[in-house]
Amino acid sequence: MTDVTRRTEQDIALVADVLVLGGGPSGAWAALTAAENGAKVVLAEKGFVGTGGATAAGNTTMIHAGPHSDAREAAIKRRLSIAHGLADRASIERIIDQSFDCLNKLADWGYHYPVNDAGASYRGSLRGPDYLRFMRKKLRKAGVTILDQSPALELLASDGAISGAAGINRLTQQRWSVRSAAVVISTGGCAFLSKALGTNGLTGDGLLLSAEAGAELSGMEFTGQYGLAPAFSSITKGIMYFWATFTDEDGNVLERKGDRQSVVAQNLLKGPVYAVIDQADARLQEGMRRGQPNMFLAFDRKGIDPFTQRFPVTLRYEGTVRGVGGLVIDRSGATNVPGLFAAGDAASRENFVGAVSGGGGPNATWAIASGVWAGQGAGAFAGRIGRLHDHRPAGGLGGAGLKPSEKPNASVDAHTFIEAAQQEILPLDRNFFRTGPGLQASLGRLDTAWRSARAHLSADGLPASEIVRARETAAMLANARWIVASAMARRESRGINRRLDFPNTDPMQQRRLLSGGIDRVWVRPNVIERAIAS
Repeated sequence: MTDVTRRTEQDIALVADVLVLGGGPSGAWAALTAAENGAKVVLAEKGFVGTGGATAAGNTTMIHAGPHSDAREAAIKRRLSIAHGLADRASIERIIDQSFDCLNKLADWGYHYPVNDAGASYRGSLRGPDYLRFMRKKLRKAGVTILDQSPALELLASDGAISGAAGINRLTQQRWSVRSAAVVISTGGCAFLSKALGTNGLTGDGLLLSAEAGAELSGMEFTGQYGLAPAFSSITKGIMYFWATFTDEDGNVLERKGDRQSVVAQNLLKGPVYAVIDQADARLQEGMRRGQPNMFLAFDRKGIDPFTQRFPVTLRYEGTVRGVGGLVIDRSGATNVPGLFAAGDAASRENFVGAVSGGGGPNATWAIASGVWAGQGAGAFAGRIGRLHDHRPAGGLGGAGLKPSEKPNASVDAHTFIEAAQQEILPLDRNFFRTGPGLQASLGRLDTAWRSARAHLSADGLPASEIVRARETAAMLANARWIVASAMARRESRGINRRLDFPNTDPMQQRRLLSGGIDRVWVRPNVIERAIAS
């Protein structure tokens, strides 16, 4: 572990009770909750808190259902019905109830919800930019120190417990470190620079940092999540395609056998696919334009009316941004590493959504609830550690892309490794539809790329943007290896783990798969769940 006590005058060195990494919804709720419970909080965000991440790119639906209501019971039953046996009712109830309280708090604090046709406040939707801007103001009023444009490069540890993090400011080039009693990972998911809207900064960094500390992951096989989008647009808002007719290049209507994504994916492997939203009536069309205006910008620029004219569509990879996998956490948001907590897309959502994508509403609901619990848990942990935690000797845990295991090689290009990860994850015939031999070959290529990056990739002495990109590269390679290894281990088709060589769901595999490891990736069934099933 590296000594982090020596600094230049330009460095930023802070001390806090709780450090939150990531300023999206889950990070904002974690930081706000910890601060309101009396903790001194620092929040470090890769971009600008209020504008970064997937939520800030558009509106998001929410599950807003009060206790004992029909809407609550319907939401619970829907989640259980499509979870493929991996969600549990108690967790779903707890998440919905926590989010319900927080959505109402937003109104009490002065957030302006849209109103429905009856003029009543409609709390089942949030306008992403307004929501996050509002949360930023709340954070500042609560005394949270915000570090914008300040991605974390590594976690710090003291005697086996996490004791802060270190990073760099992308604009000023200043190095920063925060010594804290607890850290919350709210850095979002990993979409491998697929160009899906709002995901360019979501490269799985928090999972790499956590795994370097020994944290366990779960559900990484349930990341074959792709979003429907116009071929000329990055927007993967899929709701309007419920009312779409899909055709091939010759205009033949595609049969709806299976879910929309699978039908489109099968046909994209043969040639272009087109859609027209011709099943939406005038009222629905108006509601779509009013509710999701950014969806229509690309159509308007092209002069296309999507309700009467067909347009080419594609599938853009969304990975763990809308998929399932992430860090394993308990009811307090704690990982298996002392002092390390997680929330939002960085944490596994299997107990809530099972083996399928949480889409917009469920994931946004999870972000709020898990953020609150992580903030509470991290604050309580900090209270137990005490105020002298920053006196512990600390070392940095960062490896690949930051501290090569061998001699740095200037000719080793980060972009080569990014392409290596993308080539195994983005293609439909490798990651949407999976086979054992294909996964085995992918893992072999990824392992080779990892060994080279681990040994030689470094951006030491280069501008902050290159240092950050080197760590993002390592994170994407690491995430790709956990995904592929987990998909190999689940020898069945369940949810968005689609195995062509195992097309059926196996009741004996109705359990979670844990994964982790850095230089050597491992995957194993959750022993506790297997024992309960027995």
